[in-house]
Amino acid sequence: MNYFLDAVKNNYVNFSGRLGIKGYWMFVLFYVIFAIVAQIVSLIPHLGFIYPLYGLALLLPSLAAGVRRLQDTGKPWPWILIGLIPLIGWIWLIILLCKPSQEGDNQYGPMPAER
Repeated sequence: MNYFLDAVKNNYVNFSGRLGIKGYWMFVLFYVIFAIVAQIVSLIPHLGFIYPLYGLALLLPSLAAGVRRLQDTGKPWPWILIGLIPLIGWIWLIILLCKPSQEGDNQYGPMPAER
């Protein structure tokens, strides 16, 4: 939960630096859990706006986390756009996001404490 809160509170639009694999996937886990809850709440009459609002509010933190994760593997930010290619792009992006961290410091900053 701390990874999710850190991404939302401290790194809302922080596209610089690196984010370790554990930090990224813990963020994704809680993002998905809260998205499911928001979708269920949106089924209640007159609350249909909750899920779209949730997605819109967390669009920038999600992109920032993805960019920082890619930078941790040594890839520049434009690689996040590979996800725009239908099917193949998403598969390729997930593979890139699952790669281990680049050892030591790289051009994007020091290696994250937690990998």
